Amino acid sequence: MTDLLSKIIVFVFGSLAGSFLNVCIYRMPREISVNKPRRSFCPHCNKQVLWYDNVPFLGYLMLGGKCRFCKHPISFRYFLVELITAALLVVLYHFFGLSMRFFVYGALTCALIVATFIDFDFQIIPDEITLGGLAVAFILSLIFPQLHAVSSRLMSLFQALIGMLAGGGSIYLIGKFGEAVFKKESMGGGDVKFLAMIGALLGWKAAILIFFLAPFFGAVVGIIAKFRHGAEIIPYGPYLSLATFLVILWGNNILKYFFFYY
Repeated sequence: MTDLLSKIIVFVFGSLAGSFLNVCIYRMPREISVNKPRRSFCPHCNKQVLWYDNVPFLGYLMLGGKCRFCKHPISFRYFLVELITAALLVVLYHFFGLSMRFFVYGALTCALIVATFIDFDFQIIPDEITLGGLAVAFILSLIFPQLHAVSSRLMSLFQALIGMLAGGGSIYLIGKFGEAVFKKESMGGGDVKFLAMIGALLGWKAAILIFFLAPFFGAVVGIIAKFRHGAEIIPYGPYLSLATFLVILWGNNILKYFFFYY
């Protein structure tokens, strides 16, 4: 199988994963189960989406971006999430091949995408992602100690614990500092749990690097939002997600550049 064909297959499966992520993004913050057998439905007329209208990319294009039944516009976000998911999984495949890390980082990337779009819309990150992901991170650390570059499962669990404390603790402390300075909540509990989950999976060094990278992305958007819309609060999860994906790909190189070791 050629590398191009492999990437095409990953892209196709990634688009299918993106279709499911759209379900999670819509249902999780509205407390609608993603496990119930009910198929996708139009949020405006409540009619079920026909299976061939649910084919990634093609369904949206064939419908002209409108519901088949009520003709209400379908958000372009659905197309975008499928495209982003497929593209990022291809990037991960390019870096890691069909390996354990590809599947682990692919699952984490899917969680990052869901958290990003929910946080943009609702300024929350659901516990299903943070606490559920934290449990999965410890399980994966137990099964695959090489995730933390160790051979002992016990040491791998310890590294996951340190990563959780480093990630969650750093966000928690900066949030408390912000409260003391600005006299109001400056960092949500969802962000604390989110970086704790990421740290448990990627380790404490990656968690600290993400902690320092994310503000650069958030600050740019925050300044623009402040001057254009007078926004006082911006969701922080998307910038943690962006920093996390960059660290997955280039974290080792970034650390080597600054500290000459890793």
